[in-house]
Amino acid sequence: MTEFNKRLTQLQNNYQQLVTRPNKKQETGNGIFDRYQNPVLTAAHTPVFWRYDLNPQTNPFLMERFGINAVFNAGSIKWDGKYLLVARVEGLDRKSFFAIAESPNGIDNFTFWEYPVNLPETDEPDTNVYDMRLTLHEDGWIYGLFCTERRDPEAPAHDQSMAIAACGITRTKDMLNWERLPDLVTKSPQQRNVVLHPEFVNGKYALYTRPQDGFISAGTGGGIGFGLAKTMKKAVIDQEIIIDNKNYHTVYEAKNGQGPAPIKTEKGWLHLAHGVRNTAAGLRYVLYMFMTDLHDLTKVLHKPAGYFLAPEGEERVGDVSNVVFSNGWIKDDGDTVYIYYASSDTRMHVATSSVAQLLDYVMNTSEDGLRSALSVNTLNQVIDKNKNFLHAQKDDLIQAS
Repeated sequence: MTEFNKRLTQLQNNYQQLVTRPNKKQETGNGIFDRYQNPVLTAAHTPVFWRYDLNPQTNPFLMERFGINAVFNAGSIKWDGKYLLVARVEGLDRKSFFAIAESPNGIDNFTFWEYPVNLPETDEPDTNVYDMRLTLHEDGWIYGLFCTERRDPEAPAHDQSMAIAACGITRTKDMLNWERLPDLVTKSPQQRNVVLHPEFVNGKYALYTRPQDGFISAGTGGGIGFGLAKTMKKAVIDQEIIIDNKNYHTVYEAKNGQGPAPIKTEKGWLHLAHGVRNTAAGLRYVLYMFMTDLHDLTKVLHKPAGYFLAPEGEERVGDVSNVVFSNGWIKDDGDTVYIYYASSDTRMHVATSSVAQLLDYVMNTSEDGLRSALSVNTLNQVIDKNKNFLHAQKDDLIQAS
């Protein structure tokens, strides 16, 4: 066997071992959700035939010809019995594109489809596309809303970092063929984290937005917005209402944004969002939850204090450290909810919970009092409740004896 063939065999064996590796729950959890031991997608999960020219005549050293830097921020959907992630795949050239990986169980054995998503361009080509949210809408289409980035035309020649973010829109009926629609139009200078609600509202399409002034900073914008559009073929939102705002000294004081489309329950709509605060080490991203009314989508019914999920261990290390981000979850046919989240702009993970657990968490966890003294009051109530319960148990045991 030639050195080329030995190296190719090793690459293929390593890949096969990775994508077929079983994923197990971590031994301890918080009762709200279960983390899993291994990431579900990484750069190494991309096929060998994406990254290498396999012809020894044109690539005698078996070098990478198309390097992959990271796989993260995936939208998700259960389709044709399979769990699909539409991942953001970033090449070494810093350009992102979408590619679909599927799993038979939603936990492990994720493998990429042969080709990436062939996303059509508009008349104004995107420089970069990323972070797609998928919504199976009651109109019968699967919509993918994503961030499209282009260089700011007002930027001076010496500044190659100024950009404009907008909401790109595409749709499909089969996850294979994608129709590109015009970008969303709003009154905000920039838009990120736009998500389509799965049902019509008064005959219109409902969208969650995140207006912001600049490409990175929310500025005077920010907060999770809500607006209506008459059509998705040329979507225009004339008015945005902020339904969940930024707040001083919280996990979402710098900015926040909707994650995936909300999950409908008998009690209300469950929302998963990300919150950002600034630290001495840079921006810290966490996930948090809230619930809105079944009929008035702008009315927040419950919002637990603090974060729902934050980076732990190796999740804190990556291209952009101390970050978790989610734009995909799947409510299965039963009660199970698969929560897909990225860590540090590098890899994808899964956590599992149930509708019952998430409702319990959202409805029965105290809200943020926004002052230290009120946090102490909340903790004292928990302590007193437990003391009373334990004393009652002790009394019951004495009486039984």
